[in-house]
Amino acid sequence: MAAYFIAQYVVKDADAYRRYQKAAAPTVQAAGAKLVAFDAASEVIEGAPPGPQTIILEFPDTEAAKAWYDSPEYQEILGLRLENTDGFAVLAQSFNAG
Repeated sequence: MAAYFIAQYVVKDADAYRRYQKAAAPTVQAAGAKLVAFDAASEVIEGAPPGPQTIILEFPDTEAAKAWYDSPEYQEILGLRLENTDGFAVLAQSFNAG
């Protein structure tokens, strides 16, 4: 079952964030994921999100998503995103009725 990494945030330092993007892209490809959405100006229709940027990555399954997130390659660059954005990230399955 497909799993989605969904991040929503505001970018505090655009230059540092671009370095993160450049370094993260090969890790996403190596994990077999695909970029479903990248929107730097998401439109809020409900609630109060932390910022306008939304990223959605699709992985083959939850295990693949967690393996990517926990991989040494991604962990090495994760700090670039965390230090230069304010927001959140979630992992959601394509269908999980609980």
